[in-house]
Amino acid sequence: MSAQSTAKSSVPPEEKTQGLPRIIFASAAGTMIEWYDFYIFGSLASVIASKFYHTGTPLGDLIAWLATFAVGFIVRPFGAIVFGRVGDIVGRKYTFLVTMTLMGLCTFAVGLLPTFDTIGEAAGIILIGLRILQGLALGGEYGGAATYVAEHSPDRRRGFFTSWIQITATLGLFLSLGVILITRQSVGEEAFKAWGWRVPFLISIILVGLSLWIRFSLRESPMYAKLKQKGATSKNPLKESFGNPLNLSYVILALFGATMGQGVVWYTGQFYALYYLQNIFKVDLINSNLIVGAALLVGTPLFVYFGDLSDKIGRKKIMLTGMVLAVLLYYPIYGAMAAFSPITPDKGGQYFLFPYYGYNPFALSFLVFLQVVFVTLVYAPIASFLVELFPTKIRYTSMSLPYHIGNGVFGGMVPIIGLSLIKSTGNNFAGLWYPMGIAAICAVVCYLKIPETSHVDISSDASVASLHDAPKSNNQ
Repeated sequence: MSAQSTAKSSVPPEEKTQGLPRIIFASAAGTMIEWYDFYIFGSLASVIASKFYHTGTPLGDLIAWLATFAVGFIVRPFGAIVFGRVGDIVGRKYTFLVTMTLMGLCTFAVGLLPTFDTIGEAAGIILIGLRILQGLALGGEYGGAATYVAEHSPDRRRGFFTSWIQITATLGLFLSLGVILITRQSVGEEAFKAWGWRVPFLISIILVGLSLWIRFSLRESPMYAKLKQKGATSKNPLKESFGNPLNLSYVILALFGATMGQGVVWYTGQFYALYYLQNIFKVDLINSNLIVGAALLVGTPLFVYFGDLSDKIGRKKIMLTGMVLAVLLYYPIYGAMAAFSPITPDKGGQYFLFPYYGYNPFALSFLVFLQVVFVTLVYAPIASFLVELFPTKIRYTSMSLPYHIGNGVFGGMVPIIGLSLIKSTGNNFAGLWYPMGIAAICAVVCYLKIPETSHVDISSDASVASLHDAPKSNNQ
């Protein structure tokens, strides 16, 4: 009997009635809303930073806001530890219901939060507290959704099915941009700056309620349910994940050979590009969001394409290609963006390789799209890769930590480090040094050490465990 047929036969008949499309939709819809909640903070940064922080300059206020934004990313690994443990002990479904509820309530609270002018510095302090809770919640969300879908997916198709979860991060950002633009157009610029910015935060509670209603109807993952029925679940996922030197070595390898490079490429291609348009090129809120939104809309189907391709040619080749292209092409891409920006040479525009051609939003959108292509290459296979790397009983815990350190710490710091480097050096291209350096290091580790995992039957802990002896023979 083949590994694929074995995996399929291990799924109880009652679980099959859920239907994989329904499972994917429920998981993806919830995760998209989680990302929407998280990204409206970033998308509104240039509009409301000065409402919570008064540093003396608009760029200083923005950096203070981004520091608060970064706090949410930094605590994500702690959320991964806390909720990963709960997910491996109690179950996948229960955990991502809790994380979504916590995330939604915090976002709604931001929409009600008084500003600096009303309560002074307490506004920023309370905001940081809410960001910490949000980061903890998001630290547990992704691992639960990715694991849940992967444990329902057949062998040799996990890349395709989990890639629908990968789409949710970009769709969440796209949805946040759409809600912001619609609200801005509906209430007008002055009203939006005064109070309209609260609307996207408050609307999120409706979206969260709908997603919770969808997710409540799901059953537990069949692989986890089978382990629990046998009494074979982990009693101490943290010890088995990080106290076991062999498993810990793969956690570290996943971080330095995959997720930290994926994280910086992801945030450069989407968030940093948006901040760059708004703060370096001085593109207004509506046009900058339209430029990035159009690029995301066109590029989003590539997540599914590259996820499916990773089932055929492997995860490693695709992730490595995305990191290498980013390292080689970021400087030329941002040089070309400068050539099509509104900032002319006589107004302090800086250029690299290209002369100034004049403001062209279509060219800027295409150049952001190229960065989104890199994002889809590194991000599409990452969920299936992480799921396949660790055994079922500690999968939630083991995969969540490297993912959220790579994305939350290395990736989440891209905007604030990038803009801080620009401010300190006066060089508009200095912000690229950080993501290029991290992606280059990760690409080398990936090429030399990362094993190919697409062949693994995750329904059998024994076969996953055998992967730990396979890096030399399976390294591609």
